Amino acid sequence: MRKLHPFMLAGTGSDVGKSVLAAALCRILRQDGYRPAPFKAQNMSLNSYATPEGFEIGRAQAVQAEAAGIPCHTDMNPVLLKPNSDHTSQVVLNGRPVGNSSAYDYFRRGGREELRAAVCAAFDRLAVRYNPIVMEGAGSIAEINLRDRDIVNMPMARHAGADVFLVADIDRGGVFASAYGSIMLQMPEDRRRIKGIIVNKFRGDRRLFDDGVRMMEEVCSVPVLGVIPYFHDIQIEEEDSVELEQKNDRAAAGRVNVAVVKLLHLSNFTDFDRLDRDDRVHLYYTDRADELQKADVIVLPGSKSTLDDLRELKRNGLAEAVVQAARSGKTVMGICGGYQMMGTEVADPDGVEGTPARLSGLGLLPVHTVIGREKVTRQVEFRFRGSGALCRGYEIHMGRTVADEAGQAFVPLNRLADGTADGCYVHDRCMGTYIHGILDNPSVLDFLLAPYTEGAACGTTEDYADYKERQYDLLAAHVRRHLDMERFYRILSSEEVE
Repeated sequence: MRKLHPFMLAGTGSDVGKSVLAAALCRILRQDGYRPAPFKAQNMSLNSYATPEGFEIGRAQAVQAEAAGIPCHTDMNPVLLKPNSDHTSQVVLNGRPVGNSSAYDYFRRGGREELRAAVCAAFDRLAVRYNPIVMEGAGSIAEINLRDRDIVNMPMARHAGADVFLVADIDRGGVFASAYGSIMLQMPEDRRRIKGIIVNKFRGDRRLFDDGVRMMEEVCSVPVLGVIPYFHDIQIEEEDSVELEQKNDRAAAGRVNVAVVKLLHLSNFTDFDRLDRDDRVHLYYTDRADELQKADVIVLPGSKSTLDDLRELKRNGLAEAVVQAARSGKTVMGICGGYQMMGTEVADPDGVEGTPARLSGLGLLPVHTVIGREKVTRQVEFRFRGSGALCRGYEIHMGRTVADEAGQAFVPLNRLADGTADGCYVHDRCMGTYIHGILDNPSVLDFLLAPYTEGAACGTTEDYADYKERQYDLLAAHVRRHLDMERFYRILSSEEVE
């Protein structure tokens, strides 16, 4: 195949759809015979994933790699920021945490060149192996106050020699001003690098925007490569928990009500995507005690700051509501941080999550947790409750959870392929695990719902991996229909006349 330029999807702002478009283009390029790979120099997200080698990257790049049909790797996202609070984040460099940093310390000029060198080296390694590199910017490319410290947007495009396509969200309004301003605020050399505009999330009759396309091209002096309609019927795993604001927040009649406790630092909410499309289930996210009481199943999800979230659960009454629900016979399951909270105590003697602290847990499981400095990051295969089916998931956590009393025997929930145990099982309606993605496995899902469905198996028989592959193909077809692919390829192969 001919060599294509690397290209970057840069945004007029955050949440304009860059990540999903990158996944679409990774799948399109793969379909067309290329070997693409995703790349985002710096990502900020609580939704992360474990690579096959046991390192951590942003979930969006793992999804894009899946769309490209290749294993995910830390070079695809060399810097990951995982917010601990409004002011501090854990910094993950090349897949391993290197400490916590305030926003001020992270964005100050000192030390930025070391990070710049690291992300450029990661890109260079990818560029040798793949063609082309599908790059993603972060937020808006017009944050001129951060220009000299930016390692992810136009300076990264410059290093890569990348063509840039500006993604503008028409759904939020102000699309002309945001596109024009984003281009005009660039330095001349960066402005010349912007080869096209993609108008995203369009609603209504596309023909009504024909004049808009012409006007945008006139004022911006950049061609509009496509107008991508909003879609609701294609399911792609989302990167940011901002999407939770659009999800159900109340119980409903007619199906099994599964409530996910909406934690302040909820992480890896993609754990529930498979559950959400089960036709037996009504899934909702809540931070209200009265809505928890209506649930049949309550799930305590992962958390980036277990102690902080546990403290808030005690303050707002949700901890008591979960305990009462368990005592009344409802199912309670904890995943990762939620598993830690369900034990008798969580301790952080070294202050890994902030100030050293120790809090009593919910007391639903006979275990306690000590938060440690070493992060466990790995993909795992396991057998759930001794079943014959081989299940898959991944772990990302800091902390070790053990039985309350030395020598005490407690029943593990899972047995890993290497023979080690995971999680804790008290009975069919009370359990916890460190494994993210556990609910993607049909045997686990059927077990969880069995008390409320009279043993009815999941009505969705399609394998989840096959389902996701089909969604990537649907996404690619959707974007291909509305993007000028001929012009796209001319630009990437230097046949476009400037």
